[in-house]
Amino acid sequence: MEISKNIDHLRSKSAALPRSPGVYIMENEAGTVIYVGKSRSLRDRVSQYFHGAHDTKTAKMAASVHDFRFITCTTEMEALALENSLIKQYTPKYNIRLKDAKGYPYIRIDVKSQWPRITMARKRVPDGSLYFGPYSSTQTVFSVIAQLERSLGIPTCKKRFPEDIGSSRPCVYYQIGRCMGVCTGRVDNAVYRAAIDRAADILRGGTREVIRELTEKMNRAAEELEFEEAARCRDTIEAMRKLGERQKAVGSPDVECDVIGLKLTSFEGEAVRFRDCATVFYIRSGYIADTEHFLFGSDEIAGISEADDEDSPLSAFIMALYQSREYIPSEILLSFELPEHDRLLLSDYLSEKAEHKVTIRTPKKGASKYLCDMAIEDAAKHSENAAKRDRNDERTLVNLASLLQLEVVPERIEAYDISNLGDEHITAGMVAAIDGRLKKSEYRTFGIKSKDTQDDYAAMREAISRRLTHIGVEGDSMEACPDLILLDGGRGHVSVIRELMAETGFEIPVFGMVKDEHHKTRTLTDDEGEVNIARHADVFRLIYSIQEEVHRYTVGHMTGAKRKTLKTSSLEKIKGIGPAKAKALTEHFKSFADLKKASVAELAEVSGISMKDAEAVYEYFNTKK
Repeated sequence: MEISKNIDHLRSKSAALPRSPGVYIMENEAGTVIYVGKSRSLRDRVSQYFHGAHDTKTAKMAASVHDFRFITCTTEMEALALENSLIKQYTPKYNIRLKDAKGYPYIRIDVKSQWPRITMARKRVPDGSLYFGPYSSTQTVFSVIAQLERSLGIPTCKKRFPEDIGSSRPCVYYQIGRCMGVCTGRVDNAVYRAAIDRAADILRGGTREVIRELTEKMNRAAEELEFEEAARCRDTIEAMRKLGERQKAVGSPDVECDVIGLKLTSFEGEAVRFRDCATVFYIRSGYIADTEHFLFGSDEIAGISEADDEDSPLSAFIMALYQSREYIPSEILLSFELPEHDRLLLSDYLSEKAEHKVTIRTPKKGASKYLCDMAIEDAAKHSENAAKRDRNDERTLVNLASLLQLEVVPERIEAYDISNLGDEHITAGMVAAIDGRLKKSEYRTFGIKSKDTQDDYAAMREAISRRLTHIGVEGDSMEACPDLILLDGGRGHVSVIRELMAETGFEIPVFGMVKDEHHKTRTLTDDEGEVNIARHADVFRLIYSIQEEVHRYTVGHMTGAKRKTLKTSSLEKIKGIGPAKAKALTEHFKSFADLKKASVAELAEVSGISMKDAEAVYEYFNTKK
C-alpha cells in the first residue's frame, strides 16, 4: 500500500494513545478532516491504519493522513454519539456521507377536526392526530396524498370547513367528479368521515381490504341498477390498485421492520462517481411503504466493514440514518454482518432513542433472508443505473470540451441570465451543473444595483464581477472556480464578460447560448464565431436543459420579489402599517390568502402588531369596497 510521508510520527503517536473508548479525527497536510472514526480502544484501532496491509480505500485514506487528533470518552455509547456528531460537522471525504438530517416528513390526519384533512407534517407530535411514515421525501408524501385525494374524492383546495361551506361556487374538480364537493353543503359529515377512515386504512397498508369492500359495493350497486355509483366504485378500485403497486406486499399484516441491503460493486477503471449502494425498505403492516437509496462515492470506505472485527463504518451509517428519523421499528434486518460488539452497542443506542427494544440482526434463512436478498438486488440495480448515468455524463462533457476546444473537461459549469420587470427588480440568476448534472444547492441570485436599468450588459458584468470575488476564498460557499461559464445571450454579452476576465486575471472560458426564432437553443458562441451543437444530441440536451433552467430560475426569483413588494405595498395603504409592520405580517402568515382570512386575534399575535393595527388590517380586508 501507499505510505504516508509522516508514517514514523503517526506510528509513534498512535502507540502512545490510551486503550480507552474514544473518537479519532484524521487530517491531511492542509489540516482538513478526512476521516472520523470511533473505537473501544483508541490505541489498538488507530495503530492498525499505519501497520500491515489494507484494502484499496483504506490504504488511500491512510496514505493521506498527515496527523490526527483524538477525544477520549467515558463509554462506548458516548463515543458512538460523538462520532456521528463529528461526521455531520466535518463531512469528511472518506466517511460515508448522508445528507444532513432533513427531518423526514409524515402524512398527518387531524382526526380531532370536524372535517379532517390529509396533510404533510415535518414532525410527529402528540396532538391526537394520526401520523403515517416517516417517508423518504416530501415528493413521496405529496404523491401519496394526491393519489388518496383523487381516489376518494377528498378536497384538495385550501378552503376551511365548515366556515367556507356555501361561500363560493364549487371548483372544476367537483364538476369533473374528482372531488365530493364538501363546499356545496350537500355532503354529510359521516360520508366524509368514511372517506377519511378509508384513507387511513390504505396508509396502514390495507389496500387489499379496501378493494374488497369497494368490489362488494360496486356489485351491489350494479344489481340495484345504480350504475353511476357502480362506475365510481370501479374507478376508485382502479386507483386503489395503482396506489397498491407502490405498497408491495412482502409479509403478513403484522410485519413491521426496516431492511437494509448493501451491494458492494466494482467498476474498475471506469468514470463513475458511485460504486456502492445501500437500499432501505421501510416495511409497515406487511407492505413496503417506502424505499430509500444511498449511493456511496468511490472514496467512502463502506467496503472495509465486512472485513473488520470492530468499529465498522456501517455502524456510523446506520446511526446517522436513524438520528434524523423519529420512528424506529422494533426490528432492523441487515444483509451484511456487523461486528457483534458494534451491533449490540448500536441496538442499545437505538433502543434508548426509540424508547422500546430495537433488535438488529442478519437473518440466514426464511422470509427475513428473502427480504434482505430483495434489498441487495434493488441496491445492485440502483448502483448499475447510477454508473450508467455517470458514464453518459462523462461522455457528454468530453464531447462538449472537444467541441469548444476546452483545455479541461468542464466538471463545474455555471450559467447566468438577467431578468427584469420594467425598471424594477433586475435579477441575475446563476445555476450550476456539477459533473453534468444541475445542482440546486449551488444556485445563486444577484440583485443588480446598477442605476442603468436597461443595460443588460452592465447587469451581467456586475453579477459575474461579484461572483469572481468569491473564487478561492477558503470557507466561502462559492469558492469553487467554474471550468466553463455560459451566458443566456449572444456575442455582445460574451465580449463584455471576456473583457472582465482579462481585467481581473481570470482565464475561465465564456460562451453565449444563442436561441433560434422558436426560442430554442441553437448554437454556442464566443465573441468571434458560433459552434453548432444541433448534431450532437447529448451536448444539445445538456445545454438546452441548462439554458431552460437558468431562465426559469431567474424569472421565478424576479417575479417572486415583485409579488412580495406588491403585497407589502398594498398593506402599507392601511393606516398605521409601515414597511416594517407590513414585512412582519407577510412573513408570519404562510400566504397572503391566510393573512386576509386571519381574525383580529390572529393578526394581533404577529410581533410588532398592536390590537389597533390588527383591527385596522382586519377591517381593510373584510369591508366591502
